Amino acid sequence: MTMRTACLTIFAMLAFAANSLLCRLALKDGHIDAASFTALRIGSGALVLALIIRARGARPLAAGNWRSAWALFVYAAGFSTAYLGLSAATGALVLFGAVQATMIGYGLYAGERMTARQAAGVAIAAAGLAALLLPGLAAPSLPHALLMAAAGIAWGVYSLRAKGAGDPANATAGNFLRAAPMALALGLAWLPWSRIEGAGIVYALASGALASGLGYVIWYQALRGLNATTAASVQLCVPVLATLGGVLLLSEPLSWRLLYSAVAILGGLALVILGKARPRQG
Repeated sequence: MTMRTACLTIFAMLAFAANSLLCRLALKDGHIDAASFTALRIGSGALVLALIIRARGARPLAAGNWRSAWALFVYAAGFSTAYLGLSAATGALVLFGAVQATMIGYGLYAGERMTARQAAGVAIAAAGLAALLLPGLAAPSLPHALLMAAAGIAWGVYSLRAKGAGDPANATAGNFLRAAPMALALGLAWLPWSRIEGAGIVYALASGALASGLGYVIWYQALRGLNATTAASVQLCVPVLATLGGVLLLSEPLSWRLLYSAVAILGGLALVILGKARPRQG
């Protein structure tokens, strides 16, 4: 890995973790409602991506499709709403687990077969997630956790569809532009109950324009210098970064329950990612 690729990768991982922190920061003190946050995030991300694609001499809507745009919208709306009741750490952990579970599940459906090590990894990760969500004083809000899981499934679907979409930056720009009217409609529908403060607007725009728009473009640049296993592995640090940011910047508690669950979930997923899947025999 070159120094340029390493720097791009680090920036992209920080941007992905920042999405959780910015959303939680905006919502936890009521600076903005979830629907307005979603609209501003998708809208500003679409604008930045469109400008980048225009600067490259391409048409922003030339790539992407409506199905992927719907998956993107469901992810963004579920993500924002779930963070009304989850800490940055818990939300990032549930989201990441659901994304990986969706992609692993699709691989099995498509004919991949797990090694014993991968199967053990799935079992460990599942046990960690179950331990996190089991009822108790330290358990997160189950409805919000399920909503974040749904957002993760939607993002997993979006990621799977993006694999065959040609230039990923162009496809992402087209999908954001198609998702923007959906997010705007959600924001307008929620307008009678909306709450929008200056700080909330700043957090939402930073999430959309910087952490999402620029973050995705930088990640796609980094991917050119990473193999598939490394690309999947480095994403394991995103929930860790979100957890550290939540503790240091948002004064969120770090419980033993969350810590043990995080080790089990991320460790189990690492076993799956680093294992070698075998193609299914006729």
